[in-house]
Amino acid sequence: MDADALAALRAVDRDHVWHPYSSALTPGDPYVVESAEGVRLRLRDPDGTPHDVVDAMSSWWCAVHGYRVPELDAAVRDQLGRMAHVMFGGLTHEPAVDLARRLLDLAPDGMEHVFLADSGSVSVEVAMKAALQFHLAAGRRRTRFLTVRGGYHGDTFSPMSVTDPVGGMHSLFRGVLPEHVFAPRPPAGLDRPDDDPELVAWERTTRDLFSQNAADIAAVILEPVLQGAGGMHVYTPRVLDVLHRLAREHGALVIHDEIATGFHRTGPRWAGDRVATTPDILCLGKALTGGYLTLAAMLCTREVAEGVSVGEAGGLMHGPTFMGNPLACAVANANLDLLAARDTEVEVARIERRLREGLSPAADLASVADVRTLGAVGVVQLREPVDVPGVTAAAVARGVWVRPFRDLVYTMPPFVTADDDLDRITDALTAAIADVHG
Repeated sequence: MDADALAALRAVDRDHVWHPYSSALTPGDPYVVESAEGVRLRLRDPDGTPHDVVDAMSSWWCAVHGYRVPELDAAVRDQLGRMAHVMFGGLTHEPAVDLARRLLDLAPDGMEHVFLADSGSVSVEVAMKAALQFHLAAGRRRTRFLTVRGGYHGDTFSPMSVTDPVGGMHSLFRGVLPEHVFAPRPPAGLDRPDDDPELVAWERTTRDLFSQNAADIAAVILEPVLQGAGGMHVYTPRVLDVLHRLAREHGALVIHDEIATGFHRTGPRWAGDRVATTPDILCLGKALTGGYLTLAAMLCTREVAEGVSVGEAGGLMHGPTFMGNPLACAVANANLDLLAARDTEVEVARIERRLREGLSPAADLASVADVRTLGAVGVVQLREPVDVPGVTAAAVARGVWVRPFRDLVYTMPPFVTADDDLDRITDALTAAIADVHG
């Protein structure tokens, strides 16, 4: 791209393109991506300087195999030769049926039905709607959900309502969104012992809160073990056990939001695999297509599906236009093949070891409050909000693309990232923080 073309592109972007979580009046100055291959992006910075950078973000956690993956490219091209899209109402097709079968084979025990959606947020909308319909069909007017503070479940209306209403991304809408029941954020630490005083106190408070609101609670909704965009907060699986038991005791359903954590991002295939109990509803997305096309899914038990279907409506009242898109389903099937062929759980364990070792020096920086890793997730938490443009530029100058938020500089690299590129990521993040925050 020559200088004139680059300038013209930037001008239109600045004047007319509204980027996520940004102002239309005072837009930022985004980097221009010219191409991507493997785990690298070819960028132009705001001055027009080219950079070849390692993608430390997997394009918001979905491009788990990197870019221009031959097997995934081939799946898209092959499906294009048949059909790119067809409505899913009254029709079905092989890619969608194959994907549903394979997801059920991989899912926690008890999942028997798959509802395909077009984004992770929509899959949460569908899950919440299914939980409400399940109780309404049985004559129970349960209209509230219980979750824990610090969570994030998407940017559409219902998911916003179960995102932390005070410190979360959608606190602006407090008072407009439905008011649900928020237990305290669980104490941090994956390996926190069950008799830890903070955990015992959390359990006592949560039990009381659940009991006080049990008659209204349709379901518990959680990001198992790792809260993503709410702060990359890691908590013990004991929390899942407690909330599963409370839900069972009081007749509520359990929804696991594994959009960010599923497909081995935290180590096991599902973050919820760390406990023996299984959810009634499971939401999947992000890595489902290897970052190629938008697709998500809501899985549920036969009990939930039958409970919804016997109600007055006669079915689940949702139907996205691009539900079951054949291109997306075809590439999702190819993605599942790659995840199996590459022994992904072993690869994630390798990444976890490398991130833990490589990020450990960041703990010595004066600006750093905490360093933590879980699976293919590495997090450096600062004592102050991140200077996002400053840290981003400092990392790009060292050959790494990173997109911090709030007080977090973090990485969720593609699962195929080699050890030398993982070292480049951890070195760049640590140096960028030192340069900008000290």
